[in-house]
Amino acid sequence: MTTFASGTTASNSKDTLTRDALTVLQPGFTGTTAPDWLLRRLGEGLASVGLFGRNIASPDQLASLTAQLRAERDDVLVAIDEEGGDVTRLEVRTGSSFPGNHALGAVDDVELTEAVAHELGRRLAACGVNLNWAPSADVNSNPSNPVIGVRSFGADTGLVARHTAAYVTGLQAAGVAACTKHFPGHGDTAVDSHHALPRIDADLSVLQSRELVPFRAAIAAGSRAVMSAHILVPALDPDRPATLSRRILTGLLREELGYDGLIVTDGMEMQAIAATYGIERGSVLAIAAGADAICVGGGLADDDTVRRLRDALVSAVRAGELPEERLADAADRVRALAAWTAAASAIPKTSPAGSGPAAVVTGGGATGSGTRHMNGLNGSNASNGVDGTDGTDGVNGTGGAAGTSGAEGTRGTAEPDRTAASDRTGSGSGTGTSARTGGTGSGSGIGLVAARRALTVTRSPSYTPLAGAPFVAALTPVANIAVGDETPWGVAAELARLLPGTETGSFSGEDAGSSALAAAGARPLVVVVRDEHRHPWMAAALDTVLASRPDAVVVEMGVPQSAPRGALHIATHGAARVCGQAAAEVVAGE
Repeated sequence: MTTFASGTTASNSKDTLTRDALTVLQPGFTGTTAPDWLLRRLGEGLASVGLFGRNIASPDQLASLTAQLRAERDDVLVAIDEEGGDVTRLEVRTGSSFPGNHALGAVDDVELTEAVAHELGRRLAACGVNLNWAPSADVNSNPSNPVIGVRSFGADTGLVARHTAAYVTGLQAAGVAACTKHFPGHGDTAVDSHHALPRIDADLSVLQSRELVPFRAAIAAGSRAVMSAHILVPALDPDRPATLSRRILTGLLREELGYDGLIVTDGMEMQAIAATYGIERGSVLAIAAGADAICVGGGLADDDTVRRLRDALVSAVRAGELPEERLADAADRVRALAAWTAAASAIPKTSPAGSGPAAVVTGGGATGSGTRHMNGLNGSNASNGVDGTDGTDGVNGTGGAAGTSGAEGTRGTAEPDRTAASDRTGSGSGTGTSARTGGTGSGSGIGLVAARRALTVTRSPSYTPLAGAPFVAALTPVANIAVGDETPWGVAAELARLLPGTETGSFSGEDAGSSALAAAGARPLVVVVRDEHRHPWMAAALDTVLASRPDAVVVEMGVPQSAPRGALHIATHGAARVCGQAAAEVVAGE
């Protein structure tokens, strides 16, 4: 085993320059066990490893994998892109147990956001993951944004700022470092940086009052890492994207905003960088600009990539293109974060009876000093209950929302109701059971509690409950790369559990509407859409369906930008598994 926490060398380590070049890399790999080349690189100085869905089969397997990594280097940073919601790696094959940022922003309860982030962090820490490339602090000011959308807490700057801070606090109270992204803000883009270089043409005053506010909040909350965006912002630097810009990473983030933590790049194999600068040149420019860690491995996940980037950094130093002191400073910042995560993991975290997830992080905690106590939602009424073993429903009871609203909005006569789906059946019992079903298990998890509270349910005057098992027509868009197409979404699986006999089909393109109608026949019809406002074919398909079947139920699982329509309209504010479960409960009349 090799230990470099204090910067000391081991007998098999190479020279300091080569070791530092390896230290600043955050590579990925394929498979569910660590390959020999990765273990060898850890022995040579590699300090971080990035995990993706392809590396995870189960919590036990993940814990074994991280233990394997730590057997080679005990202070290794194990990073993951686990936002919850639509972007999940822990539950890539089933869908997430936690709603994403947009759902949390829709509820707008910062204590709930903190509790959700803490529980997510607790699960990560239990599996040996200590750095999460989350949360997204992007203000979704462009509703047509193809890559942010429900990954954002919303379009209101103040809302995004307060929930970003709450998320950072909750996650880090669990001993997992937050990596707030995508600096200086990816919300006002119409291009996905996985495919090309986006450009934001907002002036400096707009950037200061909109994009930068959530990052200021994250810094104040003690975010241990910040991830740069591959975007061109001419008001800040007309020549280079943020990841490669000294003006942005050093001048703005370090000097103006006073940030002193780790700066991580977004994936360097993304086309915004790879197709314009190349990953080797891009990595050199990023470190020179002020980045401390190079994220790579989502698409390039082999030893050759690590070798190429290591050699590019070493050659740049020797050629005078990259100051050796800058590379050494970047490596020191990586080691400092590794030391923080090691200290955080050593601090006992308890869940006292009658309270939710409690954590105490001292010294370098979420605020960087003092003692941090985090008790879920509201002190003794905090919610945990992830496995139906403790905690309350988290919505009702003395610390939750009162179970009094009880009715969805009726279109034309009342505003759509956001909390009715969670309040409808009364108050929580304080036993870890769901107030909706009275059962135990997943129904009492904080993620499902949050998903239920995030629903916006709108009934038309003509709505009548389903008379039998429905046909579910999923109008399915192409998933962006951040979300991926391997994670299931929708309401069909949950409806099949609640209403046996439910059938489903996926439809897209010009004939999606007519095809869905033909497949449904005379059965009750549920139509599931995802960002209807961004896909003209989807809006047209829904027009076709509703013209023939005005009784259809519509479930919007993206950003609910379009006006509610259908006999019953449910906006989930995200496509996580728990969002689908919460919506299915309403459709089934649970």
